[in-house]
Amino acid sequence: MDVEGAIRSRRTHKVYGPEPVPAATILELVDLARWAPNHRMTEPWRFRVLGPGSLARLIAAGSDSEAEKLRRAPTLVVASAALTGDTYQDREDVLATACAVYIILLAAHERGIASYWRTPALLETPEGRAAIGLPSGEEFVSLIYLGTPLKDPPVKERRGAAEITEFLD
Repeated sequence: MDVEGAIRSRRTHKVYGPEPVPAATILELVDLARWAPNHRMTEPWRFRVLGPGSLARLIAAGSDSEAEKLRRAPTLVVASAALTGDTYQDREDVLATACAVYIILLAAHERGIASYWRTPALLETPEGRAAIGLPSGEEFVSLIYLGTPLKDPPVKERRGAAEITEFLD
């Protein structure tokens, strides 16, 4: 699959098979994510793969509706950005981490792994952060769902490039 094909065909999946993504595959995805652009080579991204204990703690910290959503995929990865305290650098590092997450989504798709990028409010709460050991010096960026796709989500229409682009003088 070429890059353009991966970008155009990747979809958000919300229904997964029960088999977790192997640890070796997760490490391959994270290895690729390390190539995201980041100013000053800060490599701010941090990834935490939730196991049964951390998932149970996270579920306990949230609501029943959130618990249902957290159980959708067999593999969950929390992406966060390590903060420096410099407002400008921290913003750049959060954006770089978002790029790293997208690399994971595209690389997973290329391997036939379904994915979903979520930003649940639970991971912004003290209880949610404590459940997964997210320190105060890191900003939560994404909860990445990974697993075997059970069905293909529908293709949704998107606005054309001309509608969202302005050429300035």
